[in-house]
Amino acid sequence: MIDRRQLGLGMGALALSSTAHAASARPWPYLIGADVSWIPQDEAQGAVFFENGVQKDPLDILKGAGFNAIKLRVFVDPENGYSKKDPQAKWCGLDQSIAFAKRIRARGFHLSLTFHYSDTWADPQHQDKPAAWKDLPFDRLVEAVHAHTRDSLTAMKTAGVAPDLVLIGNETTFGTLWPDGRVPLPVPTGNPQTDAVHLNVPGAGGFDRFAALLKAGLAGVHEATPQAKTAVHNHLGRHWEIVKHWTDSLRARDVRCDAVGFSCYQQAAEGDWENTFANFGKRYPEMGVFVAEYSSRKRYVNDIAYKAGAWGGYIWEPTRHQEAIFDKDGENAGEGPRPNLLSQGINAAEAPGAAPATEAPKHKRTIGGRYDANGLLSLYRQMAKDYAK
Repeated sequence: MIDRRQLGLGMGALALSSTAHAASARPWPYLIGADVSWIPQDEAQGAVFFENGVQKDPLDILKGAGFNAIKLRVFVDPENGYSKKDPQAKWCGLDQSIAFAKRIRARGFHLSLTFHYSDTWADPQHQDKPAAWKDLPFDRLVEAVHAHTRDSLTAMKTAGVAPDLVLIGNETTFGTLWPDGRVPLPVPTGNPQTDAVHLNVPGAGGFDRFAALLKAGLAGVHEATPQAKTAVHNHLGRHWEIVKHWTDSLRARDVRCDAVGFSCYQQAAEGDWENTFANFGKRYPEMGVFVAEYSSRKRYVNDIAYKAGAWGGYIWEPTRHQEAIFDKDGENAGEGPRPNLLSQGINAAEAPGAAPATEAPKHKRTIGGRYDANGLLSLYRQMAKDYAK
């Protein structure tokens, strides 16, 4: 039983002097990170990766470009959801994640793990319970979160790949394990239909239940891998007022973790991200902060985080998502860069339910094939040098 008490602009954009307001000192060197959970799945479909015409392991390409951290995601039973079309592979399940983590650790990367408490994607638009948990009463749901977290991390520790940083839930701005742990919050995107989705949620459990679920996950981490740092994840890095309300509400309910990660895909106005990081460090000086997801404006986002004393930043699936750092068939392997400001077109990653800001590629590309590292890698080589000073 769980103990209830445990329940791209360049360098000119920002001066990189160590004027950090943030948070507790970095527990590691600045993390130049990437979430690349797609790599094994893509390789199984025939993807091969090249740099300067030479075929290489994609992890080696990232390492050579200055990346020092990798983040993975894990689903509860992906054969019931995310990996339903390939149930034997159980992509992003525990066993497959352990196997990939061994490749990651062999190359000396820092390792982070995000728990999606679902059989498929958990994000601001979807926080569906795993099939095995969907009918559990709330007290049993809390215990399931604790046991799943503890047992998964125990297995990783036994395999020699215990993570350094664990995120309890993915983009849980509106809670987790809906409807029990759902938190209705306003999201001013300029889209009334999108905003209304999160303001009118009958039966939502609210912050009390959301906090109980987070504390169950945190207790599982402390029990299995007490050396690991812990974090929660809010997708509205652009919106300080919502971040403040959300964080204050969790802390008032005794949710204690080491850091908060933000998604940084778009801003409402220039300076929003910088404002959030600066204010977070002033209000919560004992907590760390980092960029859990981003894609475009690579140097700009990381410079903000570095200057604020943040732990680092993780580009999300850079092999073939949004502004990818690989090309395929002579074109960027992703959809390309997205607008910086909401007024320039809403990015669905930042405003769930909204239409994508740019048109989808005119032809659907297959996943297999040749991926060539492109010039965007030079940004990371330079960042690695500058942030090491």
